Amino acid sequence: MANESFLQSFSKNWWNLLLRGILSILFGVMAFAVPGWTLLSLALLYGVYALIDGVLSIWFGAGARAWPLVLFGLLGVAAGIFTLSTPWATAVALLYLIGAWAVVRGIFEIITAVRLRHEITNEWSLIFAGVVSVVVGLIFLARPGAGALALVWVIAAWAIVAGLLLIKLALRVRSLSERVGKFSHAA
Repeated sequence: MANESFLQSFSKNWWNLLLRGILSILFGVMAFAVPGWTLLSLALLYGVYALIDGVLSIWFGAGARAWPLVLFGLLGVAAGIFTLSTPWATAVALLYLIGAWAVVRGIFEIITAVRLRHEITNEWSLIFAGVVSVVVGLIFLARPGAGALALVWVIAAWAIVAGLLLIKLALRVRSLSERVGKFSHAA
């Protein structure tokens, strides 16, 4: 019974997924169209996006009784409010976090490849991946402007792909509503 209620609520609110997908694609297209935006503008735009996406996630999650989605929405609202109140701190912290993560990841990839050199062939590919990660991380740490542009492109691509997937899911869930309706009438 609970699963049926979840499916009915989920399928009735398919448009919510569609709206989130469209919002995500618009965000991605805007980020690609104006790559010269300052990091502050990107942070503010992300803050608005996170806030709206969080509110929509709470609304959808509460309606579907999907409590992890509600929690995700609350985190999105908190991230949006924090970003809007301290955009420079968020932008700079994000760049340094990504840079440090890439350097550490790269170092561990290189160490892993060296340790595996007697066990596998072509360990150079993992060494190469590690070196690329370290170089990208150092660029983010040393040249935040270049890192910001790269970050804009990565986030834009992610937002467009995520938006397309949400729209695809919305259309699939919309067609599910007909089957859920037939199932609940037959019961």
